[in-house]
Order: sequence, then structure tokens, then C-alpha cells
Amino acid sequence: MSLERLSISHFLEQCPQGLLLDVRSPAEYAHAHQPGAVSLPLFTDEERKVVGTAYKQVSRQAAIKIGLDYFGPNMRPMVEKVENLLAEKNKEGVSKDNTVYLYCWRGGMRSSAVAWLLDLYGFKVKVLSGGYKAYRAWALKINAFTYRLQLIGGFTGSGKTELLKALAQKGELVVDLEALANHKGSAFGNIGLPAQPSQEMFENLLAQNLHHLHQKAVRESTNGNVLTDSLAWPEKPIWVEDESQRIGLINIPPSFWQTMRQSPIYFLDIPFEERLAYLTTEYGSLDKEKMQGAIERISKRLGGLETKNAISLLAEGNTAECFRILLRYYDKHYQKGLYNRQNLLSLLNKISCASVSTANIQFLLQKPTVA
Repeated sequence: MSLERLSISHFLEQCPQGLLLDVRSPAEYAHAHQPGAVSLPLFTDEERKVVGTAYKQVSRQAAIKIGLDYFGPNMRPMVEKVENLLAEKNKEGVSKDNTVYLYCWRGGMRSSAVAWLLDLYGFKVKVLSGGYKAYRAWALKINAFTYRLQLIGGFTGSGKTELLKALAQKGELVVDLEALANHKGSAFGNIGLPAQPSQEMFENLLAQNLHHLHQKAVRESTNGNVLTDSLAWPEKPIWVEDESQRIGLINIPPSFWQTMRQSPIYFLDIPFEERLAYLTTEYGSLDKEKMQGAIERISKRLGGLETKNAISLLAEGNTAECFRILLRYYDKHYQKGLYNRQNLLSLLNKISCASVSTANIQFLLQKPTVA
């Protein structure tokens, strides 16, 4: 037998580049899963429901017999799918062996059944002890840790996302919350982007991102010696964009949000006209019908007259003047959120910038002293 059960810390340590399989039902996987996992369901959604009902209403043995009826015809297709997935990883140079990592909901019968089959066929199998439930507990713990954050602030159109990317390229630790949420943070934020993940999936993505940053920081501070179980954080801070707690339909986890609100803010003070020009270029080619829908969604806060004017300008093709109205609204909205926090004077450092540019990264890397 080459089957091994691993704790969550050892599982995460060993499987970053391996083939990770989620054997729960398609609906469970679609709702949320461990990032990087491939769906390999033991049962369909309907089959899972039938087996679960039998388990509760009849007996464990009855449920197993029904499960075997479903499992039997799928054994060969399941093995062949794993073979193909491993072949792809080998072709990409990611994986060089036949090891597979898998989990179900609690690390019980479903993962045991699939692990038995794959082990029997000759794969080296490693199972997450406690299953996805253990992963979720880990993710919530990771997100609740008090990190050393540094926030990039600035009114809408300041190019904050581009600066995060530039910081990451310089080797800094970065969490791009908007990228994880598939949303740019305004009423227009999801236009042209994929659907947002579920709240639970967003939390998993955030935890995985933070975990990878922790591993990177520890490697740098200990010459490659990684302690997966330790949450001790080196001195290097994480750069995050100053956000509202809600990004589209997603909420930043409360503990992480509170840490953000107590962290230093490096506010890029960029002239209004420069930001307007940047936004006109950035959003000017978006679908006008969707843009009008976005304006209508904020109409109560924008006001009836301003909403009518913005939509009229958009219809005329005068995107710049439409955005001028919207930018004034978002400036007021952001300013309210900026000043609605404790100890702002001890956290805020304003940085005057002539234009929207990734060259503004120089002011952040100089690590200015917070006023």
C-alpha cells in the first residue's frame, strides 16, 4: 500500500506542484474548494443525495451498497482521467512522479474509496486527514491572523492596482484583493471580468495567497528553511490596496479588515484631471449598456439629476464628462471611508504625485514615515 494520510500542514507542504483532486460532488466543488484542486467526483450531485438519504434513513451498510453500484461503472473512467491529468503535468514539467493528493468532505468514505482504487492501480496516494473541513478550519485561522500590512490609498483612478503589480515584480509581498474577488471595487468593477467567486471561495483564495506569502517570507529570512506550522511572521510587510470591506458581492473577512483599518496608509495624492484621463482610457471602451446599468445601480446615492446627466453623456459618447460626474461621487465616497477610522493622523501619509504612473512605486519603496 502506498496510501498515506497527512495533516493539513503536511498536506499543504507537499502538494503545491502535485495533482490535487477534490472527490466531492460537482456542486460542492463549484461552491468552494481548495485552490488548484481538480474536480474528480465520486458521485454526481443526485447520487450523493441518494447515498446520503440511505445513510440517514436506512443504514450505513445500505448506503455503501448503493454507493458501490454508482462507483463500479466509474472506476475505469476515473483511473483514466487521473492518468491523463498526470500526463499533462509531466508534459508541463510540473510533476515528475505518479503521486496524487486528494480530499473529500471529512476525509471519510469518499476519499477512502477513491484512494483505494488509485492505490490499487499503482498511483502513490496522499489523503488529507479531516478533508475539506480541515482545510476550511485552516483557511479561517490563516485569515484571522494579525498581519503587518501597508495600504496603498488614493482616490479612484490613482492606478493602485498597477502599483501592486509593480511591487510584486520588485519582490515585495502583495495581496491583490480585487484580483481575488474578480472585481475592481466600483459599480463598474465586474464589467468584462469573470463571475465573482463565492464568499467561501474568496476566503480560500485569500488564505492560500497569505500562506504562499508566508512561505516566501520565511524562506527569505531563514535561507530556505520553511516552518509550515508556524504563523510567526518576518518583518517584511504585505502591501494591500485600501478597500471598502465589500468588493462587489464579496466581504473581506472581519479580522483581516480590522487589521487593514489599523494599518498605515500611503495615500497617492494625484490631481483630479489626471485621474479622470486615466479612467477614461481604462473604462472608456466598456459595454455602454452595462455601464448604464452600473450607473442606475448607484442612482439613489448619486442623485436623480446627476444620474440622468451621466447616462445622457454616456449615450452621447462623451465618456470623459460622464466619468467626471462619477469620479466626483467616488471621491466623496472614498474620502468618507478614509476618515471614518480611528487614529487616522497616526496612520496616514500623503504622497503628492504629478500623474498616474507605475513610476510612483519609488515613493512607496522609499518607505516614507507615517505622519
